[in-house]
Amino acid sequence: MVTAGPTAAGAAPAEGDTAQLVQALADQLLARGWMLAAAESCTGGLIAAACTDLAGSSQWFERGFVTYSNAAKAQMLGVDAALIAQHGAVSEAVARAMAQGALPHSQAQVALAVSGVAGPGGGSADKPVGTVWFAWAWAGQVIAEKQTFAGDRATVRQATVQHSLRRLLELLPSHGTGRAAA
Repeated sequence: MVTAGPTAAGAAPAEGDTAQLVQALADQLLARGWMLAAAESCTGGLIAAACTDLAGSSQWFERGFVTYSNAAKAQMLGVDAALIAQHGAVSEAVARAMAQGALPHSQAQVALAVSGVAGPGGGSADKPVGTVWFAWAWAGQVIAEKQTFAGDRATVRQATVQHSLRRLLELLPSHGTGRAAA
C-alpha cells in the first residue's frame, strides 16, 4: 500500500487525523502548484470544510460543490441525468462523472468526488447504509473505488472525508511524471 508523504512535522498522518491529512495534502498540492475541487454528495460539504479549516487553503483549495440532489449533480457538474437514472446516484459511473465534471467547472487540476448512503435510512440490499463511491480525477485520468463503512451517519461521513483525502494523497502523481506515486 502507498503511504502519504511526511507532514511538516516529519511523520505520516495518523489514521483518523483529518487535520494532518489536510496538511499533508496541502503540502503535496502546493509543491505541484495544483488546486483541488471537491464534488460532494453524502458528506454535504465536510471535505471542503476540512480543507478550508487550514489557514491559507485558498492557495490550493479551489472550490467545493455540494451536489446532494440528483438535479444538483446534473446542473453543477454536468452529470447526465440518464446516467443517474441508469446506475443510481451511489454508483461508480456517477462518482466518476462527478469528479470529471468538477474539473471543467472549476480552475482545479485535481478533483475528488463522493456519493454514498450515510444512513440511517436509504440503504438497499445492493447499496447498504455505509456504501460510498469515490472518484479522483486529474490530467485525463479517473480512478474510482467503493468502500463500505460501519457506524452511524456521523461516523460514515467522517470516514468518507478521511478516506477521500488519504487516497488522494496516495494517488497523486509523482511530481512532474504524471504517474501515480508508488
